[in-house]
Amino acid sequence: MTDLNFDLIVVGCGAAGLSTAVSAAENGLRVAVLERARKEERGGQTRFTEAYFRMKSHEEVTDDFDAFLAENSGFYQDPDFVAESLSERSAWSVQTRALAAIDANVIGTFAAEVPGTVQWLKDNGVKFDFLPTQFLTSTQPRLLPVGGGEAIVEALAARAEALGAEFFYETTARGLLTAGCNEVVGLRAYSPARGEIRFGGAVMLACGGFEGNLEMLSRYVGPRASFMRPVCKGGYYNRGEGIQMALEIGAAAAGEYGSYHAEPVDPRSGISEPSIFIFPYGVLLNKEGLRFTDEAPGTVDAWYERVTRKIFAQTDGIAWVILDQKVKDIPNYRLGIRTDQPAIEGASLAELATKLGLPVAAVERSVAEYNAACRPGEYRPLQLDGLATEGLHPPKSNWALPLDKGPYLAYPIISANVFTFGGLKTDEQARVINVDGEPIRNLYAAGETAGMYFGNYCGGTSVLRGLVFGRIAGHTAAERR
Repeated sequence: MTDLNFDLIVVGCGAAGLSTAVSAAENGLRVAVLERARKEERGGQTRFTEAYFRMKSHEEVTDDFDAFLAENSGFYQDPDFVAESLSERSAWSVQTRALAAIDANVIGTFAAEVPGTVQWLKDNGVKFDFLPTQFLTSTQPRLLPVGGGEAIVEALAARAEALGAEFFYETTARGLLTAGCNEVVGLRAYSPARGEIRFGGAVMLACGGFEGNLEMLSRYVGPRASFMRPVCKGGYYNRGEGIQMALEIGAAAAGEYGSYHAEPVDPRSGISEPSIFIFPYGVLLNKEGLRFTDEAPGTVDAWYERVTRKIFAQTDGIAWVILDQKVKDIPNYRLGIRTDQPAIEGASLAELATKLGLPVAAVERSVAEYNAACRPGEYRPLQLDGLATEGLHPPKSNWALPLDKGPYLAYPIISANVFTFGGLKTDEQARVINVDGEPIRNLYAAGETAGMYFGNYCGGTSVLRGLVFGRIAGHTAAERR
């Protein structure tokens, strides 16, 4: 067994972990970074994502930023607790301090710290621009790092190394070391090359959610979790140990444990994020050959998650989008198709249904009923056009053109698990809160390990929250050394 001492041990090498490491090192702390992957694979899910930021300029978050997060910060909250959470924390009751719902001041701090964090990233070599996204229709703009999440990982990792942070690859945290009931003094870790390592120091848990742990998914999301998979290979490393080890020492939980960020992907593909966002221009059919949802209730960026959850609820968690040749008339339609697998084609609906293994009669009937419900109107594929079906259940609210121009196309869609919603309760300083509403000394969490979402994910905030609260945690740890 090896004993090592640092001021701060960061578990995880994605956006949250690396921002913590750089911030702490900039403030004079001796930092260790634990990463269960090899160096060339470092970065977890951040490495594979495009890392959208919900910002309308380089200096401003979108107008709905705070409101959207607040609207999805908890279900049916007690109004007395909500009122308390708007006052100074020192005046809160124990119940309010330990609620699974997300505190208003955490949301406020998040929004307020975004511009400074983006500038800090620029100072560390990350470039940003308003680049094209996969959403053909959207309600809010997205600022992107040039080079995606990988650019963030490599820039911050290089900066951390230059500041003297020590990286431990292929090393997994196994448990927290404590002194008494409410203080962390280090952690136990395991490396195949070095065996057990005991790290002494404060701890930042930034090792993701549990989307790579089917046991936890089945326990919290339910047994149907076996029908989904992580959105990218980095997600398989996120097995929930950080959440579990903190809960075991009395940390409070936050976020919706039974839910996750859903994205529609092609199950045939092995690439990162093989998303299918073209479904609003066709019809979605399940294994029975039946429609089951409004394919186009609004812009795809705002509604894809809710539609994907309905796909997940179908038999075997799968559906197919059926399109005709008119889809190719949509400007830049390929942006909405990220899979590397070709469309499945059929000269007729019967031929297509046969190739998909769907009941031919049901597919033909479903499409015929849909076509009969389409009405004349102005078709505007890149904006909400209100061109809706009439007398059809479920309806289609926009872009309802008949499917009558073969050959017909189809893509299979399942729900990918981008990240899980349940995590640890944290305050605006990224400190982990215990079940009695008090901070656990020397324990921090950020990114997916910290719970923040209920219901519908606020797009373009996940990587951003890891960066913001990771940076805050580095400052906090330095101040409390």
